[in-house]
Amino acid sequence: MSLGPVMLDINGVELSNEDKEILQHPLVGGVILFTRNYENLDQLVQLVKQIHEARDPHLLVAVDHEGGRVQRFREEFTHLPAARRLGELYDHNHKKGKQLTQLAGWLMAIELRSVGIDFSFAPVLDLDYGICDVIGDRAFHQQPDAVYELVYAYITGMHEAGMSAVGKHFPGHGAVREDSHIAIPCDEREYDSIYQGDIKPYRLLIQNNLSAIMPAHVIYNKIDTLPAGFSSKWLKTVLRKQLKFQGVIFSDDLDMQGASVAGETYSERARTALAAGCDMVLVCNNRAGAVDVLDNLGEYAEPVSASRLVRMHGRHPLTRKELNKMARWHDAVDAIQKYLDDPSLDLQFT
Repeated sequence: MSLGPVMLDINGVELSNEDKEILQHPLVGGVILFTRNYENLDQLVQLVKQIHEARDPHLLVAVDHEGGRVQRFREEFTHLPAARRLGELYDHNHKKGKQLTQLAGWLMAIELRSVGIDFSFAPVLDLDYGICDVIGDRAFHQQPDAVYELVYAYITGMHEAGMSAVGKHFPGHGAVREDSHIAIPCDEREYDSIYQGDIKPYRLLIQNNLSAIMPAHVIYNKIDTLPAGFSSKWLKTVLRKQLKFQGVIFSDDLDMQGASVAGETYSERARTALAAGCDMVLVCNNRAGAVDVLDNLGEYAEPVSASRLVRMHGRHPLTRKELNKMARWHDAVDAIQKYLDDPSLDLQFT
């Protein structure tokens, strides 16, 4: 059975009978975890194992684990810095900023891989215009060249740990004030302005093997009347044809208010996103919405999308016991903690 185009969530710290039944549905391709799904390391390892064993090839298991305010697992995981903190070090010293950023990307990814999780929805590529609170310190920098250099370093670290990266939120969420979780943001800028600024990091990273992209639930009125994640102009024309992106396109959560303009029902939203060019749609924190998609999306067969999704499986498996023995892990935890404690330290890297 190939991976389906739907990623959904579960309610608890283990799979319920309903969860097990739903994960067998041919349209399901992955599970996204949240803080409520975490009790301790052993429990998380068993939960991920259960999900992986439900299907062959195994279902993708993902999480939002950026660092800073967006880090789903905290106890027994390293407290990771917000992206802006890494950008601040980069402004002080480009070389050390990139070194610590690569270390942070590796540390985030290796700790998740040690419990079996395939990937994190990270990093954020949005530019920090100082306008959008929901992005805020999740962005590395305001300047597109700096974002590219920092994200390239972060992704390099992720790849070293065996994890693919998901750049978000294409083409850019940083220039709107509204939060697309609770509103329908509209960006009034011309395409050239977005292309020269927000899209530049994507353009450069696509040339350097960016594995996946998540579009924004933002309407760019000068380009299309639909949010980017539901717009074939953005996904098929700009992202696929012009930028020549060949990786996975994940929708943002269909339960967000910014997705509401794409359909009254979740199955309508899913159908619109997939038709626009998404390979997988996310339905989070709404089991009824997920069931609506599974019951009403209809037959779906996209071999190219399925082959893209398989490449998101995590690589270089290891256990937490093996991780605890790694000198690099101990050194990385120490370096990150020292910077969080005192950003003025003259950090040394080996």
